Amino acid sequence: MSIVQRPAVLTRRAFSAAALALLLAPATARAQAVDFARLALDDARPDRSERLMRGAKAEGTVIVYGSAPIEDMSHVFTAFEEKHGVKVRYWRAGPQEVIRRTQTEYQAGRHDVDIIQANGPTMEALRRENLFQKVMSPAHKDLLSQAVPEHREWVGERLNIIIGAYNTKAVPAGQIPTSYEGFKDPRWKGKLAVEATDYDWFATVVAAMGEEKGIALFKEIASINGLSVRKGHTLLTTLVAAGEVPVSLNVFTYKVDQLVKNGAPIAPLNIAPAVGRVNGIAAMRRPSHPNAALLYYDFMLTDAQKVLAERDFTPTNQRVQALPPELKLQFVDPATLLDDGEKWTRLWREVTSLRPSR
Repeated sequence: MSIVQRPAVLTRRAFSAAALALLLAPATARAQAVDFARLALDDARPDRSERLMRGAKAEGTVIVYGSAPIEDMSHVFTAFEEKHGVKVRYWRAGPQEVIRRTQTEYQAGRHDVDIIQANGPTMEALRRENLFQKVMSPAHKDLLSQAVPEHREWVGERLNIIIGAYNTKAVPAGQIPTSYEGFKDPRWKGKLAVEATDYDWFATVVAAMGEEKGIALFKEIASINGLSVRKGHTLLTTLVAAGEVPVSLNVFTYKVDQLVKNGAPIAPLNIAPAVGRVNGIAAMRRPSHPNAALLYYDFMLTDAQKVLAERDFTPTNQRVQALPPELKLQFVDPATLLDDGEKWTRLWREVTSLRPSR
């Protein structure tokens, strides 16, 4: 009897301990969130950097989810690791995959990720899920005004400027139109490509033209000449440089600049308006490495800005590199685009699915 009862007593004790742990877990989690909020909002203490460095050194790691190419981000990570002795673990995927994984993990009670870095609409979508911690950083004062939303739950760490590009061997410079109207000419049939997911670029460009007029123009271009649809700005820019795609209407300037420096036959297609899309950074509300998260956050807005500039990105820190005054940008509004995302996604799919009549 005693042998039978003994396991029963142990099971009840184990059950009671587990139940107690479950009851205490939410309170512990709330306390941890409060502690991190205090740390994130305390930007006035003169020893802020030293405190974060000590804590981050003890944590040893920061975990980042993002969309930027590894070949570019690796330069940032190396600079961070060399300066602070803290390792960066990076998971890279497209914007929708970043959203899905982050939401799924938080809903399951997993809080591994410390930092998210992605484009503005992606950041805004995750912010509305109440996943980001408001951060007050001394570096905010040096950033481009469009990069610092009032909520401070994410801020811009770089600016992706979206323009067109063409292959200089496939297309003589004298044939390049000075406006999108020029691409209605049948000479461009089968020569135009666009990035598959750039509905925010499309919305911003047609808004600058006048929405009704702009949508009609792009539908006309697609109906006359067709648009080859490729997923990924890096891939698309590489295809232009290789000559497989003669002209792309929407690529990132930094990638064009990188390829030009390497001697590739590619040149920017400077048709107004150029579109500025802020790429953001945010600390999670419950990071697994709180000190390392904030140390990395501050690093991205200061030292890493020079690294980004060397990689031909456009930094948002105006002390590192100010925007040229002659550059007239139309900025993507992440909040508005997120609210109207279904509309613009549908319209962009309509446009890109149109085919020339035989």
